Amino acid sequence: MTDPTDHDVDASDATVEHALRVGLDDFDLSDEDRALLDADGADFGEEGEAGGRPVVAIIGRPNVGKSTLVNRVLGRREAVVEDVPGVTRDRVAYDAEWSGRDFTLVDTGGWEVDASGIHLRVAEQAEVAIELADAVLFVVDATVGATDTDEAVVKLLRRSKKPVVLIANKVDDQRTEAEAAALWSFGLGQPWPVSALHGRGTGDALDALLEVLPEKSAVAAYQRGGPRRVALVGRPNVGKSSLLNKLAGEDRVVVDNVAGTTRDPVDELIELGGQTWRFVDTAGIRRRVHMTRGADFYASLRTQAAIEKAEVAVVLIDAEDNIAEQDIRVVQQVIDAGRALVLAFNKWDLLDEERRHYLEREIERDLAMVSWAPRVNVSARTGRHLERLVPALEVALDSWDQRIPTGKLNSFLGEVVAAHPHPVRSGKQPRILFATQVSTRPPRFVIFASGFIEAGYRRFLERRLREQFGFEGTPIELSVRVREKRRR
Repeated sequence: MTDPTDHDVDASDATVEHALRVGLDDFDLSDEDRALLDADGADFGEEGEAGGRPVVAIIGRPNVGKSTLVNRVLGRREAVVEDVPGVTRDRVAYDAEWSGRDFTLVDTGGWEVDASGIHLRVAEQAEVAIELADAVLFVVDATVGATDTDEAVVKLLRRSKKPVVLIANKVDDQRTEAEAAALWSFGLGQPWPVSALHGRGTGDALDALLEVLPEKSAVAAYQRGGPRRVALVGRPNVGKSSLLNKLAGEDRVVVDNVAGTTRDPVDELIELGGQTWRFVDTAGIRRRVHMTRGADFYASLRTQAAIEKAEVAVVLIDAEDNIAEQDIRVVQQVIDAGRALVLAFNKWDLLDEERRHYLEREIERDLAMVSWAPRVNVSARTGRHLERLVPALEVALDSWDQRIPTGKLNSFLGEVVAAHPHPVRSGKQPRILFATQVSTRPPRFVIFASGFIEAGYRRFLERRLREQFGFEGTPIELSVRVREKRRR
């Protein structure tokens, strides 16, 4: 039976939301702001469909025209383009369409040609992008020809076994088509002569892409409806492979006391708590990626890719050792990837009372930034308390998927701000005008405000959101859009 007070609360929340929306009309809002407000979470249900779209990564060294090609494919000036190498730093995804086929187009940063570290720069930008793609558009400057950097990427592409469409860019007329033909030497098939700037040849190249692109993505970050995907991550030798073997009930992964036994992520379907999970054992993350060499470097990049493909990460920490900088870095890697998080302290059965006391202090000091993460104390060797993993995973994933109705969110923030207003700075006090949750996985909130909201106050709002709505086990993204009153 429905509680009538629930209906009254919902009506009150809706009234608050309506009043705040009307108040926004007095402020200068961009078209993007209005689209966000109109959508108001309406596209949440489409995440499964978007997740099934095939993914195309555009890679190449700096200034070969990757972002220009992105804009040409999209039909609008979306990616930032400048005649300076290295304008694009991060992987940026766009929704694209060609000949009625939808796909996700990922623009990647180029890399600087560094005589002492060329292979690291190539791999750092390309390896993860390639692994998370169904097909690759490899862009080469036809006027320059094949360089050592290009050759290094070709090796990565061959090893990935992903379909590749070779784009010979900057072929602006027939005279330069002969230079494009020279790129047959890569052994990647036909080089497609293209002028991303003028649009010449892009249609033929995209037709070739569609021929090798699958209907549905085989590497989507996460698929709805299938087993939930769990990445086991942590520094070397904390017991990730032992934990996977214990969960699987067999020696699925090689285990050795020598750190770094695991190189490649290993997938395993495991029945746990009455449901099937897809666990991924990963290589231990040793140190900062750019300081790593050889096989360890590639292993750490594949671990990063495994985190991004996962929905939740279990960060395994050796309870016998002091919490190390690498442990904190792994946790931060999971947060940066926007994945749900569970902390698992391994070798708990080996601790005495004194060590447990000091470990609690280390957790309070070094892991305070993830006090919201569920924590389980386990023993991968004996299997002790492994059953506690399932409730922790479920709580984290439920929080990761959680959506707060806009009316309820604004009513709550109104109460918080009334009780604890933002400090006055330079005689002005910024006012929160409206808030909405724009997505889940992880929960992302946008706050419209009349002035700059300080970082300390944002952290206060995040803390209060967690206290009110839970969000246990998931990072929260809180962004603020400052909007000024419209001049009459």
